Amino acid sequence: MNTQGKVFKYPDNVDTDVIIPARYLNTADAGELAKHCMEDIDTGFVDQVRPGDILVAGWNFGCGSSREHAPLVIKTCGTGCVIAKSFARIFYRNAINIGLPILECEAAAEEIQAGDRVDIDFDTGVITDRTTGKTYQAEPFPEFIQNIIRRGGLLASLKEA
Repeated sequence: MNTQGKVFKYPDNVDTDVIIPARYLNTADAGELAKHCMEDIDTGFVDQVRPGDILVAGWNFGCGSSREHAPLVIKTCGTGCVIAKSFARIFYRNAINIGLPILECEAAAEEIQAGDRVDIDFDTGVITDRTTGKTYQAEPFPEFIQNIIRRGGLLASLKEA
């Protein structure tokens, strides 16, 4: 499983209220919610993001409330992966549960810049910045978690079992 795309870069402590503002949580429609993804920190994100594009962030990405909507809207926008120095634990679990690929890699999150083109091999955890030619090693998920992500999330993987 691989993805490649353009990078959108964000700072430390991007919380779930920034990812999807609470004022929009009056609908359960993921497509409708995704229209507001990242709008309080990056007004152009939803118009510019393309399938496979990658979010890169600092420490504690997804902190704040435990709502599953945050990783869901990131995935619904077509984002191929989020790379961060670290993730809030609840966001981390929610991302796996809904099938959003995420990787923790401090060096990649520090050095990769907005607009760079990046390839990710999820089987090996290798992140390649095609813009600079640098590669980074993230810890890949174990096979059973990769299977959950490949199948679109925990519920989808249980239905296939």
